[in-house]
Amino acid sequence: MMLAILRRELIAILRTRKAFVLQLGVALCFVGLIALRWPTDGRVDLSGTRSGQVFGLFSYGLLAAVALLAPVFPATSIVTERRKGTLALLLNSPLRAWSIYAGKWLGVLGFISLLLVLTLPAAAACYAMGGISLTGQLLAVYGLLLLAAMLYISLGLLVSSLAHSADGAVRVTYGCVLALAVLTLAPYFFLQQSGGWLSELAAWVRCISPVPAMMEIVGHGDVGSEAAWKGPSAVVRFMLLAPLLASLFSGITISRLRYHLLDRARSQGLITDNRSLGTRAARRAFFIVDPNRRSRNIGNWVNPVMAKEFRSRRFGRSHWMLRLIGGCAILSLFLAFTVTTGTVQWDLESVGGPLVLLQVGLMVVFMPSLAAGLISSEQENNAWPLLRTSPLSGGRIVRGKLLSALWTMLLMLLATLPGYAVMIYIQPTLWLQVIRAFVCLFLAGLMALMISAMVGSWFRKTAAATTAAYVAVLGLFGGTLLIWLARDAPFGFQTVENALKLNPMAAALSVFNLPGFRNYQLIPASWWVAGVVIVICFVVMRFRVQSLTRPE
Repeated sequence: MMLAILRRELIAILRTRKAFVLQLGVALCFVGLIALRWPTDGRVDLSGTRSGQVFGLFSYGLLAAVALLAPVFPATSIVTERRKGTLALLLNSPLRAWSIYAGKWLGVLGFISLLLVLTLPAAAACYAMGGISLTGQLLAVYGLLLLAAMLYISLGLLVSSLAHSADGAVRVTYGCVLALAVLTLAPYFFLQQSGGWLSELAAWVRCISPVPAMMEIVGHGDVGSEAAWKGPSAVVRFMLLAPLLASLFSGITISRLRYHLLDRARSQGLITDNRSLGTRAARRAFFIVDPNRRSRNIGNWVNPVMAKEFRSRRFGRSHWMLRLIGGCAILSLFLAFTVTTGTVQWDLESVGGPLVLLQVGLMVVFMPSLAAGLISSEQENNAWPLLRTSPLSGGRIVRGKLLSALWTMLLMLLATLPGYAVMIYIQPTLWLQVIRAFVCLFLAGLMALMISAMVGSWFRKTAAATTAAYVAVLGLFGGTLLIWLARDAPFGFQTVENALKLNPMAAALSVFNLPGFRNYQLIPASWWVAGVVIVICFVVMRFRVQSLTRPE
């Protein structure tokens, strides 16, 4: 019976236009990558140095593709069936919970395996260039990718069983994938030289990410490691942790595949205005911004679309905004504490890198989720005809939508400033670098916002819009870094510099003279490029909304 679910899931994925585009794009991308470095004359590099560099870029590109594509389909699998009513039919069928889960899990894994199979010709060509071990490197990379895919598929199905909407499931899943792949590297970066059980625990937490294991396989050493590595290798630790976490996620999801998953009670709530004066005063003092207090009327000078977004969006209300600001401030203060204690071991400028990565990580996680559904959610919920029949112009609708996401972005940026303030307090000569870095980060957030909003405006489903926005934003910020990673093989200095000009994050890292970025002159060219991209995205979105507001 499990095979019926497996066949249904796999065929349903393969029949979509999105799956065809992904298969074609992945195959062409990696074949083209190998073709760029394929020898054009009769001489062969006997040392295998350059082929090893191309293999490293090939491996990192595959890992990025798995991290981007593996969570897409499982994140929407269960929640979509629940909203359509087909999950109730599955739960009332003779199929057991583990059989339903196994069919869905294997169906998505089959599609990811098919994507990996399409890259085998490129991998074979890379192996033919020499300098690469078949079992120690090539097969190990594909085994690592399968383990990472299993982990992210299990995570996506767990989030799908907890989510209330498909687009919300996609947002949370990508955030969790980013946390498992990137944020787990941070504790070891700060605690590697402290020694003791904390350093050992951070080393194990670090190996939850597949990045250290991949770097060990391709021979690039450890990520952010300044102390000697002790104990089992990163590959062995990831081989232990990935199946363990995948089994944990799978067990929780299977236990949730019961009838209670269909019955979710929703609290009716109580307006604070209907309570006594003492209760209202106490709640106002406790909450600062009372979430149950009736909002005031929209002012004449306020864009009504912006006010509507803040009041109807799940995380747009004031109390959620304050929680977001508080969380960002705590992270920034933690990094500020690290700056003050880490200057003994690190150069103060080099500690600006984690601050930049923190802010860009927040932008990459939040901006696509906030901006991708600005237009598509209205179409999906059949609310767009109401906006179209209102006296609001297309330009005012666009400005209101964008301003609702822009204010959130500005608050996140401002909440992470204490770390930079501490850096300037310790070394006042860094004030110009901090200002330049902040301009780069502001443009990075604005680029992520406009790209997400522009891409999302072309979709009618919020989940598809969110997925496309994440792929576009992560492709921009991550793809340019992959080109930087392949500097001198096969990309030259000028090619890498031109690619990094598209990435304001790279410009911010070059401001702090981080190793690998200090030789590139990215400012002010990166600012001009970012400005042009922002204007183009705004114009495209403006014309798209104008076409949607026309009578049918």
